[in-house]
Amino acid sequence: MSSGVGIRVEPVTRRRISAHSHIRGLGLDEKGKAIFKADGLVGQLEAREAAGIVVKLIKEGKFAGRGVLFVGPPGTGKTALAVAIARELGEDTPFVTMSGSEIYSLERKKTEVLMEAVRSALGVRIREVRKVYEGVVKEIKIRRARHPLTPYYAIPVEAKITLATKDEEATLTVPEEVTQQIVEMGIRKGDVIWIDAETGKVHRVGRTKEVEGARTYDIEVKRVVEIPKGPIKKEKEIVSVVTLHDLDVYYTAQRSFISIFGFGFEREISPEVRREVEALVKKWLDQKKAELVPGVLFIDDVHMLDIESFSFLSRAMESEFAPILILATNRGFARIKGTDIESPHGMPLDLLDRLLIIPTRPYTAEEIREIVKIRAEEAEIDVTQEALEKLVEIGTKTSLRYAVQLLEPARIIAEERGSSKVEVEDIERARKLFVDVSVSVEYLKKYESLFLK
Repeated sequence: MSSGVGIRVEPVTRRRISAHSHIRGLGLDEKGKAIFKADGLVGQLEAREAAGIVVKLIKEGKFAGRGVLFVGPPGTGKTALAVAIARELGEDTPFVTMSGSEIYSLERKKTEVLMEAVRSALGVRIREVRKVYEGVVKEIKIRRARHPLTPYYAIPVEAKITLATKDEEATLTVPEEVTQQIVEMGIRKGDVIWIDAETGKVHRVGRTKEVEGARTYDIEVKRVVEIPKGPIKKEKEIVSVVTLHDLDVYYTAQRSFISIFGFGFEREISPEVRREVEALVKKWLDQKKAELVPGVLFIDDVHMLDIESFSFLSRAMESEFAPILILATNRGFARIKGTDIESPHGMPLDLLDRLLIIPTRPYTAEEIREIVKIRAEEAEIDVTQEALEKLVEIGTKTSLRYAVQLLEPARIIAEERGSSKVEVEDIERARKLFVDVSVSVEYLKKYESLFLK
């Protein structure tokens, strides 16, 4: 295994959370007090302030060997609080979410699923000084040749690209590998790019409007940037974040035989590879070439884990390479899976002792109103004040989740009757078509004899 940092690892995405994209943080003031509605969060003031203290402990490096457990009824913002903690820790903090039931697979061991999740939540921020060619594209000429197997099909094999900075201009001849990237990325005149001199990897920085003859649009989807200064060929500090799991996969693939039929490495990564990756990362850390970015591993419905999985998590928390572990459950007293022991939240007491437990409570009518408004705005659904109050009433009597779930069906019902606004009648119609849990229970009792057992 190479000891240098000069590698290019494409991150392996593993269910990175996106359902709470409107959350920007915990919404605390400078004294750590929660603002009623801020950073996409509403209410849960005590829980948010407790989470803020956890963030401070993490940033001070005083949270090793511990984790967080959110306990509360369904739909009380446990996942949202976990996301908010990750947002507070930094933009490039890895955030991995999974349900406790995901460990049960016919193809992989439970501990392997958890190990992958743990290592996916551990980032390595690599800083490299690399030689690059950087500038704004002033001209591109692509040379194509006939495909060796399909003569009537021409493929890009070479390109001449003219790059310019505010101080210099040069024309580069680039090979097929770079040319294909230029074609696939749609690089054109006016784009500011840099090309890694060692790997040939092309990166688009943005687009400038300072180049004469470059086509521009009233709505420009690419970031508008200035033309770089200085020489075209230069040394540039490149900062990238990869996870330990990304590195595991990369080095396993390097070792494995990949046939022309596309068969790759085994489903489980060997302990030897992981040990070598950890040794390599330690070397980078010692040489100040990289820094560890502990991410957040969020396990919802943690009561679904069994005693073996809880034991694994306890050991993982003590590891030198450990993410911030955040767990959530909506269970009271329950049996620990794999045992006959009943315990609070269905979890072993020795693990509970190592967790900071933060309770969440049911939302008030005022909080439900603000959350429904936020969710409607996110989904771009226009709701009348009367319809909003109806949803608040429903959310108070049933659950916040049910009230929010009625938004989209109500929007479709409103559109079908030719209205762009959701009215009370649309909410009532949606409620008849999609019942809540309590109505579903009544339905089961009424027709119990007709259901299969």
